[in-house]
Amino acid sequence: MEQTLKRNGRAGGAEVRNRYGAILAAAKRFLCRAIDASGNAMPRVMNVDKNPSYAAAVEALKAEGAIPSRVVLRQCKYLNNVIEQDHRTVKKRVWLAKGYGSFQTAWRTLQGIETVHMIRKGRVRWLAKGDAVGQGLFIAWLFGLAA
Repeated sequence: MEQTLKRNGRAGGAEVRNRYGAILAAAKRFLCRAIDASGNAMPRVMNVDKNPSYAAAVEALKAEGAIPSRVVLRQCKYLNNVIEQDHRTVKKRVWLAKGYGSFQTAWRTLQGIETVHMIRKGRVRWLAKGDAVGQGLFIAWLFGLAA
């Protein structure tokens, strides 16, 4: 990329390096915020897209000691497509239920939709897909409802 820019006369090598440094710094800030967010434990594996700045940012954070060296970075080229495909049914349900009266109502509705989607896909480890009683107890426990 640097040679192409020099050849075309658009920018010098120092400008390209400064831009890469800014992208790397942004990736480091993003990863630090994601890790430091309340309620998030230190991940064993970090799944990101193929942006090359993530690999450099993870290596820099490991060198600084911000994340342990045991954390593995897994880059998936089409990660965003997989996530969007997974949330397609959630988006359909949200579209039908739009027009929330308040943020709290929207938040609770989305929590419920996401929870039911997790149960249907079998993402709750100790809960079988066909166990209706267990599913009801799980939802009651999760949202603090009377069983």
